[in-house]
Amino acid sequence: MQISDNDKHFMLRALELAQVGMNSNSGGPFGCVIAKDGQIVGEGVNQVTSTNDPTAHAEVVAIRNACKKLDSFQLDGCVVYTSCEPCPMCLGAIYWARPECIFIACNRDDAAEAGFDDAFIYDELCTTEVEQRKVPIFSLMRDEGRAVFQNWIDKPDKIEY
Repeated sequence: MQISDNDKHFMLRALELAQVGMNSNSGGPFGCVIAKDGQIVGEGVNQVTSTNDPTAHAEVVAIRNACKKLDSFQLDGCVVYTSCEPCPMCLGAIYWARPECIFIACNRDDAAEAGFDDAFIYDELCTTEVEQRKVPIFSLMRDEGRAVFQNWIDKPDKIEY
């Protein structure tokens, strides 16, 4: 992978956003930029504590902003620049958005050293059986739920994603 001056520029902006968000007490020290065709189409800072929204991580905020600006639920042709390796939630959101690639400044070990350790979530999702997770998951009304999926399968005018 060839790193361009644009890549460095966008990552520098993500790092600036992380500092700005932290200084303004909007949330933790995380920033994200989404670019397409050499232009920023979305930015985000962590807003968890300022909005009382545990999903308001910088990457999710940036995805929401970029998708709104692009009038699309996918980030085709986009690149994500984030100040830190995305947590499992953000990584899932990024995968659903389908950008071309992700650049990270820091990794999850760097985040853990700063007090943001999400290893327990990776462990829960990747190695712990559903029945043994810390947040219990119970199956309820599966047949009824499957009927809704069947309705989706049969829906002729659905918008697939």
